[in-house]
Amino acid sequence: MHNRRLPRRGIALAAAAAAVAAPAGCALEPEADTIVGARSLTIGVKADQPHLGLRRSDGRYEGFDVDVAVYLAGRLGVPPERIRFRTTPSSVRERALQDGTVDMIVASYSITAPRKTKVTFAGPYYVPHQDTLVRADDTSIRSVRDLEGKRLCQVTGSNSWRRVTEEREIKATLVRVDTYSECMDLLDQRRVDAVSTDDLILAGFAAGRSGRILNAPFTDEKYGIGLHKGDLAGCEALNRAITRMYQDGTAARLLDKWFGKSGLKLTTSIPQFEGCS
Repeated sequence: MHNRRLPRRGIALAAAAAAVAAPAGCALEPEADTIVGARSLTIGVKADQPHLGLRRSDGRYEGFDVDVAVYLAGRLGVPPERIRFRTTPSSVRERALQDGTVDMIVASYSITAPRKTKVTFAGPYYVPHQDTLVRADDTSIRSVRDLEGKRLCQVTGSNSWRRVTEEREIKATLVRVDTYSECMDLLDQRRVDAVSTDDLILAGFAAGRSGRILNAPFTDEKYGIGLHKGDLAGCEALNRAITRMYQDGTAARLLDKWFGKSGLKLTTSIPQFEGCS
């Protein structure tokens, strides 16, 4: 991690000194790792999602999530020159936080109950909706129910396919890949019939391809900022920063910048936070 406020030895000495002065029966814990007060941050983002998190040929990252990350880091006192972005696919997000590879993750990271057992989430900073992308010439799929018997792309580490086959019990044939960019390639090659995930992800891909978004949303997906489990101070600071991002018009500006031409109905009001845990 890059964000310890005190060296481990310093924490131990401070805790020991405090324990001497503490009343009997009061247990004190050493200060936990937190992004609050960090001088620099390593932030996990996607590298293959157009308009959300994309790594350009020159190595720089761009997209809505990237801009949000820069804004939020700035509110924490970390300027762009002290941010290091790191490609963090869906399949390794929890591990990257647990082993300290990244300090926080801003990567279309939906808040779910199972993930909250491993990760502390700030936010959400946006609530997109799950929809479905099909080939432009495919008129047989008009809603999620029409995926029955169809080949549906399954991305490792993503929960989107579960919304279809498990929550709605639609018997689609799953085709497993590692990233959504691979899904798009398979769709072009007619090796899958549909890609179903958050509408912001689909809008980014559809902008450069011939696919068609059904515009038939069926879930809310709460995009959260992933933090090391237990970083409640960081979570609370980020929630204040997200609130400011909407109040000062930055959220609306960034949504219009990246998705204004997509045809999606974009929400520019402050999302309801999950609460830090």
